Amino acid sequence: MADNTDRICAGRTVIVTGAGGGIGRAHALAFAAAGADVVVNDIGAELDGTPRADSPAARVVEEIVDLGGKAVVNGDDVADWAGAQRLIEQAVETFGGLDVLVNNAGIVRDRMLVNLSEEEWDAVVRVHLKGHFATMRHAAQYWRAESKAGRAVDARIVNTSSGAGLQGSVGQGNYGAAKAGIAALTITAAAEFARYGVTVNAIAPSARTRMTETVFADMMAKPEDGFDAMAPENISPLVVWLGSADSAGVTGRMFEVEGGKVALADGWRHGVPVDRGARWEPAELGAVVRELIAKATPPEPVYGA
Repeated sequence: MADNTDRICAGRTVIVTGAGGGIGRAHALAFAAAGADVVVNDIGAELDGTPRADSPAARVVEEIVDLGGKAVVNGDDVADWAGAQRLIEQAVETFGGLDVLVNNAGIVRDRMLVNLSEEEWDAVVRVHLKGHFATMRHAAQYWRAESKAGRAVDARIVNTSSGAGLQGSVGQGNYGAAKAGIAALTITAAAEFARYGVTVNAIAPSARTRMTETVFADMMAKPEDGFDAMAPENISPLVVWLGSADSAGVTGRMFEVEGGKVALADGWRHGVPVDRGARWEPAELGAVVRELIAKATPPEPVYGA
């Protein structure tokens, strides 16, 4: 584990969902190195959601314990209402409270929209979007009770969106829609949870994971030497900082993070309107819309277009 000067999350209890591998594993190890007690959640599934025989979460816990940290396994399905509640309860019962919830769990079932099945849509939206909501709701219920009881709350939620949710991604309509929903959910929760002492932010990471290394194989390839910009460990420092007490006051924000780069993503904003002062006739709007588009900043390109 890191020395005391790096332990910015000492004494804090953190849940990381989908922490059996990839970015989630990196988060769990980084929080432990920063002094946190960690609940390592992973249902132990393959990329498409099918169960695995082994327990990747148990291996991550073993890594943390071997390094002198404290961690426990949780195998609940975050998109199951009762499972999400058990996850929050386990953190509180095991470590005496909860300070940080990192929502990272997800699956992909990539397909062009014209070929996408109802099951493939439902599965991805369920794990990503409902999985974020269910854990957030039960965690917020705990923090609200703590706040109403007069106990100080300095809690954090860090959600995981994606460039696919911010700009769209060809062949990932289900995934992109779920990730866009997470972005909207984040800013709504930030506004609602502030009264309880909870900040809510999100990241749109770019790193090598099971989800990206096949879809973007060339981009995600590990270099033979030098800085590995796509290593999942590059994402975790920002998430650990967002989970620390030092991030108080930062809420409702979307961070893009890749390699050594950190940026704020700017969301939808009101454009300058053209106001007729009365109802438009349909035929009048062609020139107006074309003028609005000509004056506007061009949208970011869709991934894969």
